[in-house]
Amino acid sequence: MQKNRKYRYIMTFIFLGIGVVIFLALNICIGSVRITLSDILGALIGQENNETIARILWDIRLPRTLAVIILGGALSLAGYLLQTFFHNPIAGPFVLGISSGAKMVVALVMVFFMGRAVRITSTDMIVAAFVGAMLSMGFVLLLSRRVKGMSMLVVSGVMIGYICSAITELVVTFADDADIVNLHNWSQGSFSGMTWDHVKVMAIVVIVTFIAVFLLSKPLSAYQLGEVYAQNMGVNIRILRVFLVILSSILSACIVAFAGPISFVGIATPHLVKKLLGTAKPLLMIPACFLGGSVFCLFCDLLARTILAPTELSISTVTAIFGAPVVLWVMATHRKERAA
Repeated sequence: MQKNRKYRYIMTFIFLGIGVVIFLALNICIGSVRITLSDILGALIGQENNETIARILWDIRLPRTLAVIILGGALSLAGYLLQTFFHNPIAGPFVLGISSGAKMVVALVMVFFMGRAVRITSTDMIVAAFVGAMLSMGFVLLLSRRVKGMSMLVVSGVMIGYICSAITELVVTFADDADIVNLHNWSQGSFSGMTWDHVKVMAIVVIVTFIAVFLLSKPLSAYQLGEVYAQNMGVNIRILRVFLVILSSILSACIVAFAGPISFVGIATPHLVKKLLGTAKPLLMIPACFLGGSVFCLFCDLLARTILAPTELSISTVTAIFGAPVVLWVMATHRKERAA
């Protein structure tokens, strides 16, 4: 039995790793301009004769694809942390209104600074998104103490999201025409326009946060078995909760700052990964969720770019198509388990 479990774990990680490599290659090769594997190899070793292909590869597709891998993994990991924190199978940055709160503050900052011709850095965007995420998270935490049951918490989060979205739309209404275009594209969720500077900043933030989350694997394992059990094992519940709130907010902020709000990835991917692994152990779930989120977002971004080319769909539109059925399945199975 133990050997079968280890074999399943190894095969799951191999499957997810291969998925990342395959969709990485497809996202780089497929587009309005076809790039072959030989073109990629030539560009990597500096022997690419076609300057146009080299620029498309280095300046557009490679940074965008790496951003999808990093932010997709971060989004899935944020969803896993929130589901663990609230003991709620459909908790996630988008559903609980955390992404909407981050979007609201980023929109306020963008309109304020753009109207004064002030340049906004990647760090400014992350800080603004983090403030918005913490504000929404604070309201969710307050409501979670008063409302009972999974459905009421989700409804509360949705309402917070609607309020934040309404404020964002109000801000956009009073923005300049040029700013409205940028805000509209960003607010719909998109990985376009990524640069190497963006990739560098998001990689540092996400890698540091990932390491911090991975170091919490043992306390999270005890926390999953109940607060009383965790306390008996010597886990400081209050400090653990603070870390979970801060780390999930940092991940959500990084995603919203660079790609806007993206729906359903944070909810659906952890459940799909858990089904593949056959276990909920954080030591395995944390890296597997990251890889799973990367695969899911790479697949959805590929469809968003190509399915109606040259028109590019919002990434949230595609993730909702594939993620929403998973959420419905989770809710149905959770209800059956409670009834049993």
